[in-house]
Amino acid sequence: MQFAAVAFYGAALALLATGLRELLLTGFEENKCSMTYMFEYPEYRRVSLPRRVSRLYPAYGLYLYGEGLYAQETRALKLTGAPVLFLPGNAGSYKQARSLGSVALRKAENMEGGLHLNVFTVDFNEELVALYGGSLRRQTLFLHECIKAVLRLYKGLDRPPSTVVLVGHSMGGVVARALFTLPRFSPNLVSLIITQASPHLAPVLALDTHLLEFYSAVRERWVRHADNLANITVLSVGGGYRDYQVRSGLASLPCSPGDPNKLSLVATAVPRTWVSTDHLSIVWCKELVLATVRALFDLIDHETRQLTDSVERRMQVLDHHFIRHPVRMLDETQEPALTLPDFPEAWTEVNALRLAYSTPKEGQAKYFLFALSSRRKAYSHFYCRSNNMVLILSLSDLSSVSHLVVGASNLNGKQFTVECEWQRQESQTVSVAVPHVLSFGADKDVFPQGFGTVLEEFFGTAVLCPNQVLRFCGPLVPVYTAVTLLLACGVQLWSIARTGKPLEASRAVGRGLQPHKVGLPVYLLHLLLGCEWFQEAWSVLGLPAVDGLPPTVPDRLSLGGASAAAVDEWPRLLWPLLYVLGAGVAFWGSALLRAALRLLSLVMAPLHRPSVSPDCGTLGRRTQVLLILALSIVGGTSCGAVSIFTAFLLHLYRVLRLQMAERSLSHMLNLAPEKQDGHERNGVSAGGPPGAGNGGGPLLTEGLLYEVRHDLQLHYSLSVLFTLPIMLGAPSLIHWTRNLSKLLRLVCHLPLPLCVAMVTFSPLHLYRVTYFLSAALVPLAVSRLL
Repeated sequence: MQFAAVAFYGAALALLATGLRELLLTGFEENKCSMTYMFEYPEYRRVSLPRRVSRLYPAYGLYLYGEGLYAQETRALKLTGAPVLFLPGNAGSYKQARSLGSVALRKAENMEGGLHLNVFTVDFNEELVALYGGSLRRQTLFLHECIKAVLRLYKGLDRPPSTVVLVGHSMGGVVARALFTLPRFSPNLVSLIITQASPHLAPVLALDTHLLEFYSAVRERWVRHADNLANITVLSVGGGYRDYQVRSGLASLPCSPGDPNKLSLVATAVPRTWVSTDHLSIVWCKELVLATVRALFDLIDHETRQLTDSVERRMQVLDHHFIRHPVRMLDETQEPALTLPDFPEAWTEVNALRLAYSTPKEGQAKYFLFALSSRRKAYSHFYCRSNNMVLILSLSDLSSVSHLVVGASNLNGKQFTVECEWQRQESQTVSVAVPHVLSFGADKDVFPQGFGTVLEEFFGTAVLCPNQVLRFCGPLVPVYTAVTLLLACGVQLWSIARTGKPLEASRAVGRGLQPHKVGLPVYLLHLLLGCEWFQEAWSVLGLPAVDGLPPTVPDRLSLGGASAAAVDEWPRLLWPLLYVLGAGVAFWGSALLRAALRLLSLVMAPLHRPSVSPDCGTLGRRTQVLLILALSIVGGTSCGAVSIFTAFLLHLYRVLRLQMAERSLSHMLNLAPEKQDGHERNGVSAGGPPGAGNGGGPLLTEGLLYEVRHDLQLHYSLSVLFTLPIMLGAPSLIHWTRNLSKLLRLVCHLPLPLCVAMVTFSPLHLYRVTYFLSAALVPLAVSRLL
């Protein structure tokens, strides 16, 4: 039975490892983004903020990006360009604005009239706001102060800017949209927001209530008050398949379908970009940065030298650079009717299937003629490319056309190449092989007729792959891990109630896999929630809404209703597999924790006096009460993760002492494990609680050894269960420790009260002087460490 459990959970672990390997290492395409480079040394000029703002947000900052001569000219912060403010994301650095700022400076060198951008960047102290939402509100308030500070720098101009463009990466884009939830924020200060790989729809991992409350407030503001924000243009760009941290479905803007000023798209659909980016490369991807900078420069009004106030103009520019193929430059006038030359040497009729032509250095007129009548039956498309311009024509749309003319004249002497060919539909069809696990070798042919079609075909075939299961349904794995551990504790309690002793920890976790006991009630609950009377009763009782994963499709409107609904049903259909993966994590995680505890007890054994008492490592009643009160106060006023972590350490110490006591008893009684099991089967494990020997200590009997072992098995299960909330609360704990640098301010006020206490309580007890001095030095050392 034990071998079967190990084999089963070993297979689950192998499946999980395969999915993680495909998701993180081999499952995504090669990074095809070009790197953005600087031509001069970058400088980040700190912008001074009002004293009140600096005092409220000492860890944050505002900087102006510059290079070379531009950095020297802007040292006095006398600016004349259009302001753009970059917002970093989760654990992001303000220096990530380098790509945007450097490309904008190079672009400004070729602009007439001195048009340029002033790129500012915000330092959020690299906080983990995607995992802990306690700082999102502070970042939003600081961003408001930064916008006002940026606009104050332009007060000396004849036509100062009235708005700032916000470019936010990851959670920075969410913070940008959260500005409009502030009661004192004027919507006129921001007219355009461009976000890159920002999870607008829902947080990637909802690890605390602060994060959910923040998202709820932002959603309510933008959805329920959409009419008031109709003039605010928002463009959300998702990274695509390579971004396994924020999938493209989360980058979709939650807004009303009829709002034309809110755009959601994927980097692979951006003209002249056509590449998928990971979560970090979307910031420096040259193809996408060029599209962003070109759009920002086209938005500048040449008269005011600032960004345009016209909503229609903003949408026209964004549509040109991010949606439709830019065959012509923006605002380029329509060419007049083409006059074809009469001399025959300029014409060449092409009968071959492929044409490759390079213009000569000397200018000449050249035209190529392609007949359609002989190609309609065998071919479906006509493809032609010249430098960065690509043209694909469907012959079915040209039924009334007999010939195609391709102009390759270079009368000005400029050289270029022209490549044209006839193509069949099969040549434009990509065979996508679904990964091997759970796919049964299925392939799917995808013809690029439209983004929605490709997306529908992809989700219809690839969602069963292990990497896609983790990509879209990964948040359910920790839930089922917790379910398995909790059921294992229930198994332990039932075993104690029936037999008086707990099971071995590994057997208890192995029995935690009970999908029938969990899946059936959940399924019945979802069925009942489909009834109106049950929904009314549910709402009357004040019960929360049932959780569900965010949609996996970037734009659900691009798919039919049935297709979108089918995609969103995958988490429910795959819950047995997710349960097995979660149970595998619980089984092997508990085994790893037990091995680590045994090893740690060996290390700690020389530091403690051997003990044979089952109560070793247990605090006294009075100490327990005081500790519970202290941890409750710390958790309620400061950080709950600190209290949980402290309790976990105390329980861990208790388990380690039990482990050392078990080892000491085994050595003292000189019992091998097989011999102990035999005595237990013969009933020697004995018959009652250990009595008190001489001096009141416990008797060294086999019954005492078994009592310690049974207690240890129960605490093993509790330790594993305790580990999961520690891992989920780690982000808030990290955030709390990083902010402990403020402890230095409190230490400054310690000497005087300690001196008064020292004079009061130490004259007749000189040893207390050491206590008071330690009370001052320990907080100082901790603050300097952090």
